[in-house]
Amino acid sequence: MELRTNRAKDKLAKGEIVTIVSGITHPDDIDAVGPIGFDGIWLEGEHGATDAAEIGNLTRACDIWGMTSVVRVNLNEQGLIYRTFDRGAQAVVVPHVNNGAEARNVVEGGKFTPIGKRGMFTSRQGYAVDDYLNKANDETMLIVLIEDIIAWENLDEIIAVDDIDVFFVAPSDFAASMGHIGDLQHPDVIAKINDSLTRIVSGGRNAGALATNENVAAYVEMGVRFFMTGVGPWIGNGYESFITNAKTGIK
Repeated sequence: MELRTNRAKDKLAKGEIVTIVSGITHPDDIDAVGPIGFDGIWLEGEHGATDAAEIGNLTRACDIWGMTSVVRVNLNEQGLIYRTFDRGAQAVVVPHVNNGAEARNVVEGGKFTPIGKRGMFTSRQGYAVDDYLNKANDETMLIVLIEDIIAWENLDEIIAVDDIDVFFVAPSDFAASMGHIGDLQHPDVIAKINDSLTRIVSGGRNAGALATNENVAAYVEMGVRFFMTGVGPWIGNGYESFITNAKTGIK
C-alpha cells in the first residue's frame, strides 16, 4: 500500500492556493463538507476540544475525502507533536514559535531521523504502508505560528530553519503582544503582519494567513498561498444572502 498523499503539502509544492477550514469538530460534519472541496480541516487542540482520543476518528473522516488533517497542538513539545502524527494527523500546527531554536524543536519532534528525532512508531497513516518510516517525512507537514512581536523581531532566524512547511502569521495574539488587544485592524498591527508575510515569501518560504473574503485577494497578491478560514463567516454570509433573497418575496 502506498502512503496517503498530503493534499495541502502537494498543492503548496506546486505553488497552488491551499484552503483549510476551521470550526468543524465532529467526523459527521467533516463528511458533510467533504464534497465542497476544501483542501483540509483545521482541528483545534489549543483552544478547542480536540485531543488524542478524538484525533483518530477526525482524521479518518478527512482521509475519506482526501483532505489534509491539520491539528493545532497547545505546546511546542516534541512528544506532543509526534504523538499527534502517530494518531493520524497529516499536519501539525505549533503555537508561539518565537526564535530559531524553538522552530528547530518543532522539526526535531515532527520528523524522523535523519532530519529530526521523532519517536520510531508507525502512525495510523502508516498501517500496511511499505517502508513507512522512510517515507513519512515526505508527507508530514509542519506549520509554525508567528504570533508574537518577538517572533517578528526574530523572523529571519525562524524562517532560516528548514523542513517547516508553513510559517503562519496569526493576528489575534500578534495584536495582543503589541498592546492592541482585540484590535486586529490597528495600523501598526496590519503593518507588522504584512511585513512578516512579505519577508517570509521573499525568503522563499510558504507564508500562511487567516483569510476572509475581504482580505484573501490582497494576501494572494503578496504571495501567500496557505489560508485558514473559519466556517462561521461562511455560514453567516450564506444566511444573510438567504434572508435577503427571502425578503424579496414579501409583498
